[in-house]
This record gives sequence, structure tokens and C-alpha cells, in this order.
Amino acid sequence: MLILLEKHFRNLFILSLLSASALYFVKDDLPPASFYDLEELHEPIQQPTRRDSFMTGVKGESYLVKPLYDYELEGVVVSYHDADDFTDIWHHHRWKDFINLRDLCVIWGSNVETGVYLDMEFHNDSWTCWFSWPNAEVGRRFQQTQISNNHVLIDDDTVKAKLMSSEPGDHIRLKGMLAEYSNPNSGFFRSTSTIRNDTGNGACETIFVTDFEIVRKANRQLRLYYSIAKWTAFVSLAGVAILFFVAPYQRRHA
Repeated sequence: MLILLEKHFRNLFILSLLSASALYFVKDDLPPASFYDLEELHEPIQQPTRRDSFMTGVKGESYLVKPLYDYELEGVVVSYHDADDFTDIWHHHRWKDFINLRDLCVIWGSNVETGVYLDMEFHNDSWTCWFSWPNAEVGRRFQQTQISNNHVLIDDDTVKAKLMSSEPGDHIRLKGMLAEYSNPNSGFFRSTSTIRNDTGNGACETIFVTDFEIVRKANRQLRLYYSIAKWTAFVSLAGVAILFFVAPYQRRHA
């Protein structure tokens, strides 16, 4: 009986592993433009702020935050980078920057309406959003003033949980302040862009976020199936491992 059960667990593991592998490569595909409410994907709202500079702390480090403008951004996530990613040697290790949790690369406006993003590639490294197009025609359609890489600063666990659940294709809305910030202990300092038509080094928006919302989740079913397949693979592998030791014992005592 245990030998047969071990075989079923092994087959289930192989099937779920193959399913999870296949779903991994499609779960973050960007939906078509018709998926989004285009009227909501307007230009970011930037206004003078009344907020004074303030200190905040994360993981034993203190940060001085200097708000420059109140800011609201609504758009579609096309890629992101987590500061605690094992490839990121900068934020945590060198800069002691634990307040910048994630970089979000976001598009809005005609970049969503025309569907040009579907013909492009996007990816993030430790502090930059990179994008490319296959030919000049696609490049002409893409508006570089309607994309931003956003250094997202958060010191609230509830807001953090919402941010970290965002994924490519999600329609998101965030509110906060464009801000400069520094860690006096490490000497680290980062400024922010305050316009949308700059490029290159320093063009990223640094936003201290006070409110974050996923307006519409993309690929909900695919991501659910991926999660199920991933956990099924884990559980079935554990079953195989346990029965690998138990089944021979049964054969010896049969």
C-alpha cells in the first residue's frame, strides 16, 4: 500500500512541477489594453506639500525624509525590483537602506491605451527600469514621458503588505510625497525627480507612500493555478521523501 502511495506522490510531484514551471512563464504576461479602465490612467498629480521634514526608523536605522511635493500615481506595473533580492548588494548591505522596499516601473496614458507595451520588454535592476522595443515604429509609439521608475519608501506594515502583493500587469494607485531622504548613520542620500520628461541618472521618482491600492489584479486565475501547482509540488515532494524511508521498511517486514 505504501509503495503504491509513494508512486502516486511521485507522479503528482512531476505533474505539479511541470505545471508550475509552465505557469511561471505566463503568470506575469501583461493583459491587453481592454483590461484596464483607461479613464483612470491619467497623468500623475503633483502639488506643493505642507509636510515638514521628519525622521522615521526601519530595522534599527533612522532616516531623515524631506517631502517636496504631494504626489498621486495611478498606472500599470510593468516590472519591479525588491531591495532584499539576493542580487541586490546595494540597498541593505552597502547603504543600510531598509526604507526603500521596492522599485515599481509604471506606465499610464497612451502607453496603455495604444497597447504599445505589449510589443516591448521591461525589466528592473537594483535602481533602474530598462525598456526596449523591437523596431523604430514601436519606439515612435511609446511615450517616454508616460513611464516612471519609482523608489517606493514605506514605514507602515499595512501599506507594505499591499505594495509587496503588487505584480506586473496590476493596475495600482498610490499616494504620498515626492521626497529626498538620507541615512545619517551610513551617509546615504537619495533625491527625486520632480518632472516627468527627464531621463537617465536621477530621473526616478522617490515616493514616501502613505496609501497603496491594487485597483485591479491581473492574471488572477493564472496566478492562483501557479500557487496551487507550486504548493502541490512542495507537499508531494515531502510525501515522496517520507515514503522513501517508510516503504523499504514495510517491504523488509512484509
